[in-house]
Amino acid sequence: MTVVGTTPPPRLPVRDASAARERARGVVSPMLTRLAEERATGVLAREHGALHLVEGQVVHAESPLAPSLGLLLTTHGALDAETWQDAEDNADEGRLLRRGLPPGALELAQVSALYDAAYFALAPSSAPGRFRYGTAHWLAGVHPVAVDDLERETLRRRALLRRIWPDPATDAAPLIRADPVAAPAVPSRQAAVLARVDGVRRATDIARELGRPAFHTLVHIRRLAAAGLVSSQPPPMDDHPPDAADPYIALLKRVRDALEAL
Repeated sequence: MTVVGTTPPPRLPVRDASAARERARGVVSPMLTRLAEERATGVLAREHGALHLVEGQVVHAESPLAPSLGLLLTTHGALDAETWQDAEDNADEGRLLRRGLPPGALELAQVSALYDAAYFALAPSSAPGRFRYGTAHWLAGVHPVAVDDLERETLRRRALLRRIWPDPATDAAPLIRADPVAAPAVPSRQAAVLARVDGVRRATDIARELGRPAFHTLVHIRRLAAAGLVSSQPPPMDDHPPDAADPYIALLKRVRDALEAL
């Protein structure tokens, strides 16, 4: 008896188990997660900011879209600008405390600035992140944050903004006032934001002028957008005339000329 063999079916693709676990946990940055597991020390540079790690924990964050820790401390008089600059130039946390800044105030401001800048630094991006191993940041001892906690808070903040107003256009564009006929009253902190909406300023500009975390400013702006009080500035119209060399434009011109000749 002849046995006829059959071609075995193709093997099913196997998912990367670690990637599946990361999706299930809601991982914001797989690279950051791996650095935490590695207990790495250095700087993770991303498109919209950077995260400083010490032994796998985030100790500082910065982003061009968020006010710096120094700005948050000096805007409202918690610290004078000269003292901050002196401490930063010398990488000496102790100078801040010796000049009268209470340890609790420094810790609160540092954590607020860290979460604020990290929200933008961890934003989705098409550019790959780069990690540079190195020494600890000079503020590493103030209040390290676990990567799991940081990612959880970042996801919570994203969800909060979506619940308030799902259109993210107001986060980055110049803002304009809507001024409806029956404008609702707004709380004082939202009113301070609204007063600076002029068709030129963006959310990050307003946050810096007020000396407030940028994410908190986004929350106020989305609430104002939901109330119909602000919107994003539409992009400018293209003032350039159509290209006469365009074949479609040339065809339309011939049709127009033929109709005018009738």
